[in-house]
Amino acid sequence: MSRFISTILGTLIVLTSSFILPSTAWAIPPSQIAALPIVKNIFAGNAPDNLGVNEGHLSSCPDSPNCVLSQDADETHLISPIVYDTDLNTARESLLKILTVVPRTQVVEQTDDYIRAQSESRLMGFVDDLEFYFPEDEQVIHVRSASRLGESDLGVNRRRLEQIRFAFQDVTSSLDKLRASQSRD
Repeated sequence: MSRFISTILGTLIVLTSSFILPSTAWAIPPSQIAALPIVKNIFAGNAPDNLGVNEGHLSSCPDSPNCVLSQDADETHLISPIVYDTDLNTARESLLKILTVVPRTQVVEQTDDYIRAQSESRLMGFVDDLEFYFPEDEQVIHVRSASRLGESDLGVNRRRLEQIRFAFQDVTSSLDKLRASQSRD
């Protein structure tokens, strides 16, 4: 019931603001729009207490479709891990660099084998938790991304992780080419 009330409240705030703000305010380029200050904290939610690695696994996804996971997930929530062919430290540093350019995303926790970041939606300020786990015995990065609130994310978590995967492949491919050219010299 609280999700329904939050959704209605958010819709009313957005509609009301269209009458309060001058029409030129809506001419701002999408890249410069930030979460509306009134709703930012309402839709941020709190970080779940089950985040992190437990016995070599990231937490399971809830039943809602707003989560994806690369470990032991059902078909609805399953996403492939990110595969790498470098050493763990290089893979970790590459991922950290990529996360610095993902819009409205910040790293909030990191260890030698784990990274957690938060991504905020542009307009309403919804927060998604992104997790990356680097098992020592595999050359993969297990991933999990989940919305804190709501039922559906319209595929945002899956798309974001796929974009991170493509960026990671580009970065590591560029590093491989650079190493190959340096070894020829």
